[in-house]
Amino acid sequence: MLRAIDRDRYRVIPVGITRDGVFVLEDDEPAKFALDAERLPEVVDNGTRVLWPEGGADRTLRVRRADGRIDELGRVDVVLPILHGLHGEDGTVQGFFDTLGIPYAGGGVLDSALCMDKHFMKIVLAEAGVPVSPSVTITRARWEGEPESVRADAAALGVPSFVKPSRAGSSVGVSKVHDASELDAALEIAFAEDDKVLIETAIVGREVEVAILEGRRGAAPRASLPGEIVLTTREFYDFEGKYLGGDGAEVVCPAELDDAQIAAIQELGIRAFQAVDGRGLARVDFFLTDDGLYVNELNTMPGFTPISMFPKCWIASGMTYPELISELVDTALERAA
Repeated sequence: MLRAIDRDRYRVIPVGITRDGVFVLEDDEPAKFALDAERLPEVVDNGTRVLWPEGGADRTLRVRRADGRIDELGRVDVVLPILHGLHGEDGTVQGFFDTLGIPYAGGGVLDSALCMDKHFMKIVLAEAGVPVSPSVTITRARWEGEPESVRADAAALGVPSFVKPSRAGSSVGVSKVHDASELDAALEIAFAEDDKVLIETAIVGREVEVAILEGRRGAAPRASLPGEIVLTTREFYDFEGKYLGGDGAEVVCPAELDDAQIAAIQELGIRAFQAVDGRGLARVDFFLTDDGLYVNELNTMPGFTPISMFPKCWIASGMTYPELISELVDTALERAA
């Protein structure tokens, strides 16, 4: 996004968050954060401290340098919270900016929190009549206290199945279970990421995804042309396939679908977005089966790398990458106004 954003329209102030939760002023150097399978980029503590506005009418961003000097960086018009996972797309940082009165792009508190928690997301979607895969939610306490009951519930769902943390992203902690002997290990992997885990029936079908943007000036949300994840040697679309361009998974956009399938995917994607009170944007992931469509999940801050589906879908629909970023900023500014 640092490479693609329109520098004629925007002055960018990159803010990084370290593993310890420290906000630091980063270098505006896209190459520094290039995805490298051998060494993933990381924000390190460089001694600076970003000082957020104090609220009210104040929107001035400041930085305390490593030597203690405080500089003003300018008035913040809008924040692009390009963050995954906890404290990024779960509504917490969104609530922080709401409290300070700072406009931001993307989902709000409610839709971010709902979609981060797959358990509650599925409840909301099912209530809205959106088909989802059969599943059972398991807490760590239940697994430790009633393991045989959990195994019985898993057996009722059949195999293969997927075990995944309820509140994680990027396929971290996800395992495919081929038979009952693999369940215990899969649960331990998932519980390492979250205290609440889903066991889901594996849906056999094509993996298709559609990108959604909030409607402008009161208009309805818009859906892109759908894309498809084509798996060759991978069991499922895991972290390496999503972010590191690993072999065995290909992002195809637009997907080879007929007009009726495209319309059905777009319509159900918009319905799912509206069901969770979606704001800004989302990527809706489906399984297209012989029995119809099932929504797997919604991502309120989908990947924005060059190999990610969300930008690819909008580019295939006639929008450039810089225009897509501007769309997110302009929508946030309109909402704030």
